[in-house]
Amino acid sequence: MLELGTSAPSFSLTDVISGDTVSLSDFAGARGLLVMFICNHCPFVKHVRDQLAALTSDYAGEGIAVVAINSNDIDAYPQDGPEAMKAEAAAVGYTFPYLLDEDQSVAKAYRAACTPDFYLFDDEHTLVYRGQLDDSRPGNHIATDGRDLRAACDALLAGEPPLDEQRWSVGCNIKWKPGNAPEYFSS
Repeated sequence: MLELGTSAPSFSLTDVISGDTVSLSDFAGARGLLVMFICNHCPFVKHVRDQLAALTSDYAGEGIAVVAINSNDIDAYPQDGPEAMKAEAAAVGYTFPYLLDEDQSVAKAYRAACTPDFYLFDDEHTLVYRGQLDDSRPGNHIATDGRDLRAACDALLAGEPPLDEQRWSVGCNIKWKPGNAPEYFSS
C-alpha cells in the first residue's frame, strides 16, 4: 500500500462518461480528493455501488472531489470495457468521472491491488487514508454504510490528523494483463 503522506501519483486518463481527459491537476483547489479503483463486474463493487454513489454525493458539497478508475484487463473482461462502464455509471447514478486505465500504469503507481480500493488525499494531494469502505462484504449480512471512509473524510474536513486505524480494502484482485502484474502484487 502507499504510505500515508505520499503525494498522489499523477494521472491523465479518459473519462468514459464525458469523453474528456481528466488529470490529477484538474482537482487543484478541492478540500480533498478520493481516488477509487473500481470496476463493473466485481461482486464486492456491486455490493457497495449504491453506497459509493451516496457517499460521493454527500461529500461533493463539502469540497471532496471524487474520481473512479477502472484498471482491469478489458480484453479478458469485456464487461469492464468503456461502454459497460458508461452504462454502469448511468444505472447507479455515479456523478464522478469514471476513468479507464487501459495500460494499468495508474493502478501500479497507486499500488492498487483490488476492487474496490480507496485513497483519500488532502487539499495538497497528500495521502491521508488508504483502506476499506466499511466492514460489509457480500454475504456477511453487515449493512453497507461507508463507516471507515466516511470517518476518514470527516477527519480530513475537520482538519484532524489521519485515522490511526486503517484497514486494507478487501475485494477482487485487479485483473492484470498477462505479464503485467506488478511485483508488489505477487509479494
